[in-house]
Amino acid sequence: MKSSEWIWKDGHWVRWDDATVHISAHALHYGSSVFEGIRAYDTPRGPQIFRLGDHMRRFRDSAKLMRMELGHSAEDLEGVCCELVERNRHRACYLRPVALRGTGGLGVDGRHLPVTTAIFSMEWGAYLGDEALENGVDAAVSSWRRFGAGTMAPLGKIGGQYVNNQFVSAEAHINGYEEGIVLDAQGFVSEGGGENLFLVREGRILTPALSSSILAGITRHTVLQLARDRGIEVQETVISRDLLYLADEVFMTGTAAEITPVRSIDRMPIGAGHRGPVTETLQSDFFALVNGAAPDRHGWMTPAIRAELRAAS
Repeated sequence: MKSSEWIWKDGHWVRWDDATVHISAHALHYGSSVFEGIRAYDTPRGPQIFRLGDHMRRFRDSAKLMRMELGHSAEDLEGVCCELVERNRHRACYLRPVALRGTGGLGVDGRHLPVTTAIFSMEWGAYLGDEALENGVDAAVSSWRRFGAGTMAPLGKIGGQYVNNQFVSAEAHINGYEEGIVLDAQGFVSEGGGENLFLVREGRILTPALSSSILAGITRHTVLQLARDRGIEVQETVISRDLLYLADEVFMTGTAAEITPVRSIDRMPIGAGHRGPVTETLQSDFFALVNGAAPDRHGWMTPAIRAELRAAS
């Protein structure tokens, strides 16, 4: 990981190496943290942050689920993200807001403990590799299951919940795959180790519904809208495991993964065994939007550099 110069921590700007957490922090022992992943893209108009307001809404929703008081408004946190891009002189980057319970006790219920909120940024390319965006990845259905309804809060990006994701991704990598696919407690398709999942079958796009214990991904929502803009039928539904193998195309989405094709699952080729036409079309539309080559019809891009600074540069 390539470190940056500055990190924002509860209203103060600190150097990367100075943004530390004590060993007794509640979050370290019990996973009581929430986080977000946000991308800023290099465009002809300078760095632009993708769906910043939506990410901050989900960040605050995650904190609410954990009964954590951030002490900072959404508007303030959005402003910090923009200033962070400026301070670290990024053209494009990945931003990670995080809030965590700190020190003062080791009881499981940490609601009385202070909450630290911080945001850092770093340069980060394609999550599953640059070649994966074109050639696709090999995935496998995991032996692990996604946690069931009522056991966790899948709509939140909560640190402790990601132990489940770690099991899925680690197993996949150990067995020679780029990513894992996890089924829900009922045996239906849920999501990838760190991504939402889409299938294309006879020209129609299918994706697991929120009831399949998935994260309500912001890139997922983006793809659904881009597909509708194209007049492609989309359906959020229950998906059986066998339909994975029979799909014409499969792809994964996420802030880090963006839109990544899946070329095989459990060593079975998907469709022709390479990126399909629907996936390629949606990739093209997505990257044209975030890179500034296409109009921002939905108001998803936020300038990260103030207008006066762009004019002076």
